[in-house]
Amino acid sequence: MAQNRHVYDRLAAGYDRAMRPCERLGLGRLRRRALAEVAAALEGRPRGGRLLEVGAGTGANFPFYPPSARAACAEPSREMILRARDKAARPEGAGLVRAVAERLPFGDGTFDAAFATLVFCSVASPAEGLAELRRVVRAGGRVVLLEHVRPPAPLGYAFDALNLLTVPLFEDHFNRRTAEEARRAGLRVERVEGHLLGVIELIVCRTV
Repeated sequence: MAQNRHVYDRLAAGYDRAMRPCERLGLGRLRRRALAEVAAALEGRPRGGRLLEVGAGTGANFPFYPPSARAACAEPSREMILRARDKAARPEGAGLVRAVAERLPFGDGTFDAAFATLVFCSVASPAEGLAELRRVVRAGGRVVLLEHVRPPAPLGYAFDALNLLTVPLFEDHFNRRTAEEARRAGLRVERVEGHLLGVIELIVCRTV
């Protein structure tokens, strides 16, 4: 995981610029949709609810945060955190914490909801990271994942081949099956929406 942090430290300076075309082509709309699922889960919670983002990166999701939520933003890359810290859209009171998904520095049931966007493709152990989300979100809380995954065949075979390049270059796995991983981690998967030919999935889960 230390190597993973170094990869994203190197990418941080150009990350927002590199992602801009994807945001315009629909990723920004999907981020908004994912955060709408989170906001719905926090409705009626005391003081707007407690929210965790795992893999906050440079803060691309900040503009879509529920306005009243008390948020913690976990991110393993120091350089990504430095850029997120200075974002104008950073919600007031959102705390940035340097941590990996597999070892979150929070107590059991701390949060009412948690989410991650384009994160579990690069987590070293998705099973451990998803188990941690299950642990830190209260029973009955919501976990929302927006992830690029292995699409159905025949496109899936191309992603298997692409994975041979992306893992050594960026530690980015293009053929993960994140909804299945979430089920194995003990989360109750309530809905899976496929977007962009099945390359992106919105996965809405509940803790039990």
